[in-house]
Amino acid sequence: MYTNNQNKQYYQEYATLIDFFTRPAKLNNLLFMTRIIILLCILLCAGCSYFQDKEDETQDWTAERLYSEARGELDSGNYTKAVELYEKLEGRFPFGVYGQQALLDLAYAYFKNDETDAAISAANRFIKLYPQNAHVDYAYYLKGLANFNRGKGFTERYLPIDAAQRDPDSALKAFQDFSEMARLFPDSQYADDARQRMVFLRNQLAEHEVNVASYYMRRGAFIAAINRAKYVVEKYPRTPAIPEALVIMAKAYKVMEMNDLSDDAVRVLEINYPNHPGIYEVREIVVR
Repeated sequence: MYTNNQNKQYYQEYATLIDFFTRPAKLNNLLFMTRIIILLCILLCAGCSYFQDKEDETQDWTAERLYSEARGELDSGNYTKAVELYEKLEGRFPFGVYGQQALLDLAYAYFKNDETDAAISAANRFIKLYPQNAHVDYAYYLKGLANFNRGKGFTERYLPIDAAQRDPDSALKAFQDFSEMARLFPDSQYADDARQRMVFLRNQLAEHEVNVASYYMRRGAFIAAINRAKYVVEKYPRTPAIPEALVIMAKAYKVMEMNDLSDDAVRVLEINYPNHPGIYEVREIVVR
């Protein structure tokens, strides 16, 4: 490694060289270009020598040392450095106790470092390589967490923004991940949290469909609105979005003069949600 004094010396030498080779002089073009080429070669060689001298300080570390340092960075919240060390550990010591735990820790470090795809990929590798590992349930759970938080920026994490307005693909993948985890490991310490997140995600997916149906209603696409609302009723029963889906169905049917179907939707609303304001909104619609 170069010291500050050595770096200063090199910079001074480079400055002298540059001054010599670029000094205004009565040179013909060929001689001037020759000097420039020589200067570039000197700088390139010096640069290569500089970087060759910067050796990897971890190259002689044992698996235990690498894991300890990586774990320390992870616990300190320095996730970028933790990822770097875990990747080295996995590359040099892929098997054994440290290799297994390092891969799972690496997936978590990726997750905390907002590298969602890398986190899921690492978790999938762990599941494939170590299906009998005592902590494989966490790998499944971590996949769900990664998709659950995918695409959430600072404002979405700390401010009350309607999650139903976001792209539902990640929510659906997260629901599937948590569902698989809870099915395979019903007694896992992460199972209860996974189930609670599934309830939240199911409500979110239903609300998203209602938002789309409402958009179709505003655009006058009543058949499309009905189909979306019916999908909510059939796919996501017992979710908070159900009454609004029924209101959309009742309104759309009434506008299309399909009164029997509109009355059916209103009847279901009155039985299950007797005080819902949508009941009165449907009755006030006059088709001309």
